[in-house]
Amino acid sequence: MEKNEIEQRVVKVVCEVLGVTPEMVKPDSNFVFDLGAESTQSVQLVAAFEEEFDIEMDSEEALAVETVGAAVDFIEKYVNKN
Repeated sequence: MEKNEIEQRVVKVVCEVLGVTPEMVKPDSNFVFDLGAESTQSVQLVAAFEEEFDIEMDSEEALAVETVGAAVDFIEKYVNKN
């Protein structure tokens, strides 16, 4: 899967879970400080990413990801494993 497609889908999920607009979601956007994610929403984001990409991520590692760009890179490793 192309990185660009992963990024578009990550932005879509972030907007749905956090209730923000796509314009607010940049690669360097911090989930907590820039997008207002609370701890429960961080868990929801991980679950939503797993569902969107049909993957299973290491929850602890996934929750340590702080920015949208880092999430794209993190998810890309799982999606393009094979």
